[in-house]
Amino acid sequence: MAQSAVSFTDESLVGATITLTNCDREPIHIPGLVQPYGFLLCLAEDTHRIVQASANTQALIGLAAEDLLGKGLEELLGPGRLAEVAALLPTLTETTKLLGVRLKHVAGQPFYKLILHRYDGLLWAEFEPLAEEEASVLSLPALNNTLSQMLSATNVLDFCQYAVEQVRDITGFARVAMYRFAADESGEVVAEAKRDDLDPLLGLHYPATDIPQQARAMYLKNWLRFIPDIDYAPTPLVPARTPGTGRPPDMTYAVLRSVSPIHIEYLRNMGVAATMTISIIQDGKLWGMVMCHHDAPRLVSYELRELCLFIGKTFSALLSTKEQLETHAYQLRLQQAQVRLLEQVSNHVNFVEGLYQPVPIVLDVLNCGGAAICFDGEVVRLGNAPTPPQIRELATWLDEHLEEDVFHTDSYARLNQAGLAMRATASGVLAVALAQEPGNYLFWFRPELLQTVRWAGKHEKVHKMEDGQLFLSPRQSFAAWAQTVESTAAPWLPLELETANAIRLHIADVRLKVFNELQARAASLGRLNTELARSNDELDSFAYVASHDLKEPLRGIHNYSIFLLEDYAELLDADGVDKLQTLVRLSQRMEALIDSLLQLSRVGRLDLELVPTDMNELVADVLDLLRPRFEQTHTTVDVRGPLPTIEADAVRLREVFNNLFTNAIKYNNKPERRITVGWAPAGKAGPRGAANPADYDVFYVQDNGIGIEQRHHESIFRIFKRLHAQDKFGGGTGAGLAIAKKMVEKHGGELWVESVLGQGATFYFSLLKAH
Repeated sequence: MAQSAVSFTDESLVGATITLTNCDREPIHIPGLVQPYGFLLCLAEDTHRIVQASANTQALIGLAAEDLLGKGLEELLGPGRLAEVAALLPTLTETTKLLGVRLKHVAGQPFYKLILHRYDGLLWAEFEPLAEEEASVLSLPALNNTLSQMLSATNVLDFCQYAVEQVRDITGFARVAMYRFAADESGEVVAEAKRDDLDPLLGLHYPATDIPQQARAMYLKNWLRFIPDIDYAPTPLVPARTPGTGRPPDMTYAVLRSVSPIHIEYLRNMGVAATMTISIIQDGKLWGMVMCHHDAPRLVSYELRELCLFIGKTFSALLSTKEQLETHAYQLRLQQAQVRLLEQVSNHVNFVEGLYQPVPIVLDVLNCGGAAICFDGEVVRLGNAPTPPQIRELATWLDEHLEEDVFHTDSYARLNQAGLAMRATASGVLAVALAQEPGNYLFWFRPELLQTVRWAGKHEKVHKMEDGQLFLSPRQSFAAWAQTVESTAAPWLPLELETANAIRLHIADVRLKVFNELQARAASLGRLNTELARSNDELDSFAYVASHDLKEPLRGIHNYSIFLLEDYAELLDADGVDKLQTLVRLSQRMEALIDSLLQLSRVGRLDLELVPTDMNELVADVLDLLRPRFEQTHTTVDVRGPLPTIEADAVRLREVFNNLFTNAIKYNNKPERRITVGWAPAGKAGPRGAANPADYDVFYVQDNGIGIEQRHHESIFRIFKRLHAQDKFGGGTGAGLAIAKKMVEKHGGELWVESVLGQGATFYFSLLKAH
């Protein structure tokens, strides 16, 4: 339904007592009353005869209202002015016309301003008194200066400030303020020009209910309302109801229309004695009002009021342009900050760090109190932001409720009860998803509006009780407004939502670029791994063939050396025998090295036969095999069991334990040698680290031997690597640990050592658990 067709009033309240309970339905357009600083005559459209008159005509011009009924304006005006008025009457509309008239047929022939308009089937003639010596108020230089200042404003607040200063200069009111409406129809004083001794009202907020809907509808029709003295006694019309309609006339466009008693009481509680209000209208909607207040009665001439109305209409006409300038300036600032941010993100190795390093530039992109980045479980807080647990809780809530890539609200608490705890910092939330995975978001926060609004004057405003009823005061209005906006922040602008989405898209592009680069690297590494595997296979094959083929000639050298020692030793001197014995030892060592190489190559080429293997039985078999060596070397073995059953190649694991037990015996110079075998506690992991330690069983072999220096903990697993001279600790080729490590790795596990020189060593190895 169109707004013009909506009725906000209850005409049954005509003549009834108006209170805070029914004022929202008060028929303010048909009060049947006028302000007594002037008088009103209503003329019939067809006869131009007076059908209603205000009751104060007797007091102002000495003619009773009843005596004027049925008569024409010739009772007041001389022939010349009467003819001029008669020519104007047929052309009248809702727009008022002004004439200066002298009441020739009234005692003293006073000078009045005659204000004429047509509405509701009547011709309205309103008379305001004026002293003869009043000079013209229209100053073209002053008007030109006013327009120049208003045109020069580049933002809305400066525009408002220029307007209120000009209106105050013209009218002399103690206070002139610009009152702007929000989307919820609440209002805020955004500009003010005042006398120095008055308390400021700048920043004061009012709830929407302070201005009833019927008043808002009237403000759209009649741009200016004027009350020169709020303590006036309303003057009734005679008769109260228009002949032929049976109701009071519609006084929407009447200058002298009496106002609501609730409004008068409200002004009185503010300490206001005279007031004028000018509507600011944008695209057919009430954007705001210029409010003029004075602390004593003040009669401002009609011409001055019209000049102020001109300023109000000029302001309304230019308002959209100023808002566009302001929006463009904000947009430019956003774009500049956005460009800096995106460059920083693009050039940073870690795009998340690029959002806030080297400075928290993400805070500069939007008007906000704080920001946060939640990515891969990490939370980075910037500015005035909620706590990390609150941010994680918000991210979890968004995972369940986010339907689009950009989320925004000016009241998170209305959507989620948990928002009440963070409303001081994050009543307003703007979030963009940083990845498809849950929990990854970039947030901007705005605090509760009440956290940023301050009462700009004394809190102790007047509260008046009358007949048990508390009349509304500005302080009460602020409290009512505060209640309506609790847990609410300033709304996010469409421009800000577009900026946030642009940042999201850019980050998505950066992540896609990084993903593509990683994918290309992965493909390259895959090719290298394939080549390496092939090379390893070829190397294993070569090592196997080479070691196998070398054994035959080497065995011949060894055998012939033995034959020479057996058959020709008596023919050789001591030096010759020693050389043959050295040749035998070298051939034996070479054969041992070739056997180790052959065994290592076999490990790389073999296929494991994984079967359920009871580790208790496996360890017992190895210990039984080595029992003679344990007895010979005075070695005791303690098995900390029971051990689990796993999926493994039992033959290969026996070789691993055999090697570790043999080394524990060999590299020990203690009279009593001790070995401990066991199952490590859950969670034990090697230097390489398991993807999930819970998937592995870890076993250990511990000794009280010579120990190993920290710097050798990795090198001991290299092929043919020895830490001692060849003739110490029983010799050896240095291949055993390399072979054991390769066998463990074939099982998908890891072999490592923990040791301190002189304090023994503990060898750990991990194997996948049985499924």
